[in-house]
Amino acid sequence: MARSVITFHFVLRDAAGTLLNTSLGGPPIRYVEGDDMIVDGLAAALPDLPAGSRKLVTVPAAQGYGERDESLVRRVPRRSVPAADLKPGDQFQTAPDRHAPIVTVVAVEGDEVVLDANHPLAGVELHFEIEIVTVE
Repeated sequence: MARSVITFHFVLRDAAGTLLNTSLGGPPIRYVEGDDMIVDGLAAALPDLPAGSRKLVTVPAAQGYGERDESLVRRVPRRSVPAADLKPGDQFQTAPDRHAPIVTVVAVEGDEVVLDANHPLAGVELHFEIEIVTVE
């Protein structure tokens, strides 16, 4: 079965309307149907949309970046974190492999660092405004 190649622009906001990301001002996103390049909830909304169409798509957290998992928040010894200057909000990859998890520093408390390995958008309902540019 042939898979569609869809190019589209998007504006992504959270439930409060805060802008999280956009492709506007740059090239459209190229998505090959069936590739795991975009969140499931958005991928499910794209098939059968013709070029030129616009759609608002609400993606629940479970079909986006997943629900938050508090077991992914951990305290580690400060000496085990390679960065010299850490502050809450800093992010880094846990290994040089590009597939290694990215963690967010939640707190620096004396000799310990609290790290969160949840995706930054875990637990967030996603609101996409999409415009289909081409369908091949």
